[in-house]
Amino acid sequence: MGPSDPAVGPPGSMMKKSVYREYYEAILVAFILALFVRTFVFENFKIPSRSMEDGLLVGDHLVVNKFLFSEHLKTPLHSLLPYRSPERGDVVVFKYPVDPRRDFIKRCVAIAGDTVEIRDKTLFINGVAQDESYVVHKSEGIIPNRPSVRPSLRPRDNFGPFLVPPGTVFCMGDNRDNSSDSRFWGPVPVENIKGRALLIYWSFDAQPSDGEWRSFGHRFKQLADVFVHFFTKTRWNRQFRLIR
Repeated sequence: MGPSDPAVGPPGSMMKKSVYREYYEAILVAFILALFVRTFVFENFKIPSRSMEDGLLVGDHLVVNKFLFSEHLKTPLHSLLPYRSPERGDVVVFKYPVDPRRDFIKRCVAIAGDTVEIRDKTLFINGVAQDESYVVHKSEGIIPNRPSVRPSLRPRDNFGPFLVPPGTVFCMGDNRDNSSDSRFWGPVPVENIKGRALLIYWSFDAQPSDGEWRSFGHRFKQLADVFVHFFTKTRWNRQFRLIR
């Protein structure tokens, strides 16, 4: 090749192209890795309601372990991987059975084959009263399960007995008097479960949300509130708290 051959450029341009390509490859790999991690390993979740008080508060941002319950781990290496089925006591994030577009977070209190019963706010599993130190009751009255009571309230304090069907779990909020859960809309299919709540990575004192989209203006107002009050409304004592 001669010095005028168009395939040969100045050394500086070759070096720039090499640097640009390295940046491009690094960004591409990071993006693919982040996408893989979010799809199969970890995902973030924000607490929108008071149903899990006092353990989880509105505005807590969580890391959810998707690896633990993932169906894709049922491979020849399954026995070597830390896969398991949901267990009693797990705090799980799942697709709401009534509207799978929405994610809910509740505690798994019973698994397939268990008999669930609630008597005057006390939970019984297979006839045994459960010691639930994490549960709170913020309403003193007890609602009877009678035809004269409004159906939307009837199962709150007295429910069952109910046999949990195969392939499902029974989930309830820790704030028992203020939680829409399996007492009202039934058990959760195991395939709806996205993962187990692992830890709180950030907590911001926010208002409850129903998860419905309002407008760009409403969203902008929420973001502005976070920006302006980041230091004063962040609950610093809740950072990196494990969820039990």
